[in-house]
Amino acid sequence: MSCPYNPATEGAEMDFNDKMSYGDYLQLDDILNSQTPLSDAHDEMLFIIQHQTSELWLKLAILEMQSTLKEIQTDNLRPAFKHLSRVSRIFEQLNSAWDVLRTMTPSEYTTFRDSLGKSSGFQSHQYRVVEYVVGNRNLAMLKPHEHDEVITQQLEGILSQPSLYDETLLLMQRSGFDLSAVLDNRDWREKHQPSEIVEEAWRVVYQNPEEHWMLYEMGEKLVDFEDYFRRWRFNHVTTVERIIGMKRGTGGTGGVSYLRRMLDTVLFPELWTVRTKI
Repeated sequence: MSCPYNPATEGAEMDFNDKMSYGDYLQLDDILNSQTPLSDAHDEMLFIIQHQTSELWLKLAILEMQSTLKEIQTDNLRPAFKHLSRVSRIFEQLNSAWDVLRTMTPSEYTTFRDSLGKSSGFQSHQYRVVEYVVGNRNLAMLKPHEHDEVITQQLEGILSQPSLYDETLLLMQRSGFDLSAVLDNRDWREKHQPSEIVEEAWRVVYQNPEEHWMLYEMGEKLVDFEDYFRRWRFNHVTTVERIIGMKRGTGGTGGVSYLRRMLDTVLFPELWTVRTKI
């Protein structure tokens, strides 16, 4: 009869009385005790954990996006590509999270929905940061955050600077494309509007990838991200419709009707329309 495996025989540390452990490093006591259901409903824990983990992934996505902006500003594109690839993978994880939440039925959700009060996912300031950083600058969505001065200042700071797509267009200009008609006197607070000039620049890039390889790769990294972002929004819509039908959201939005409108938002329009011209 074989003896149970003991990792100590191979030198594994087993005594953590005065050493940092796995739980210490990750502050697991804080994380695992941060779920506070407001009802006795079994499924409220699922709801809380799904949204908390999504916020953690958004935190990482924001970090990677901020690094991307810095790299593009200094024309250091290879690290920027790595950051953007990671952001896309993060949104792949966020997409998978909807699969878990969809195991909750409408009747199960109603057992704790009243506990949510007026709280709603559209109030997530980290999601707003992501949208503002990538360029969906809907100023009306500052309103849900006005009660928090720190968050409002953070969002205003983002709005005062070029978005991820704006920085990409500035990069194209530095690379020899004349986009001055689009970029000169640009109000960074406003969402970029589709431009034939920008579309033509992307057409040149995509028809001559060897000559403009770095811009070509940047374009594809942005499309990768928006592809995953669109899937995330679509999965959000179908999950909400599956659980609450056409009811209004807890935060007062139209619920599914509100989310469906968000599906029509395009972050990098010319990168999609140029495909018809190639």
